[in-house]
Amino acid sequence: MKALEAKVVVLGTQGVGKTSIVVRYVGKIFSKKVSPTIGSSFFTFKMTVDNYRVKLQLWDTAGQERFRSMAPMYYRKANAAFIVYDITSYESFDSVKSWVEELKKNVDAPLVICVLGNKCDLAEQRQVPLDEGVQFAASIGALFFETSALKNEGIEEAFLRLSLALISLSQSAPNCGLLVKDYDSSRRKSADIVTVPPSLKVLQDKIAEEDEEEFEEREPAKNGGCC
Repeated sequence: MKALEAKVVVLGTQGVGKTSIVVRYVGKIFSKKVSPTIGSSFFTFKMTVDNYRVKLQLWDTAGQERFRSMAPMYYRKANAAFIVYDITSYESFDSVKSWVEELKKNVDAPLVICVLGNKCDLAEQRQVPLDEGVQFAASIGALFFETSALKNEGIEEAFLRLSLALISLSQSAPNCGLLVKDYDSSRRKSADIVTVPPSLKVLQDKIAEEDEEEFEEREPAKNGGCC
């Protein structure tokens, strides 16, 4: 078995759901109260795919325009990118082109790109036709998926296909910058887990508390007196 390590940047304008997608995949949770990312957030995730132990270093970048100038430093040595847009916002889809241009300008090595049309659960508010997303991704040689962080749709498959594409890239272009080595199977299984950063742990705890409070509010009051 081989071990593969890759840096993956998550790009897109503010509010398209970048953090929600990452947190849904890494933390297996969803919250409507996720705050806008400032600068970037870093996560790691490990999985076994096609006889490879794949470690993804996920860089969730800020979408606000005032942080745009910081983005190139997160692109450096990136091996893959998720570029996210909101299917209910054509403006966010238009911005995908500029993200692709910036990536190509700042990353010299071969790059796996996956375009994600998020919020597909809001189909009645759709502004970006599915076919248009598919055609654009094909025109730049990218993977494409429509996703819903709310309903956890398309996300698992997107991460799996991205990982398989990275494995394929490492085999076809050994000098592409991906770190590949023999996997040490004697390592403890406890080492092969998701790295949960403090910010995600706080969010998990907060959601658990909110769920408990909501349950307590819904619980009917017990009637007093004897029967």
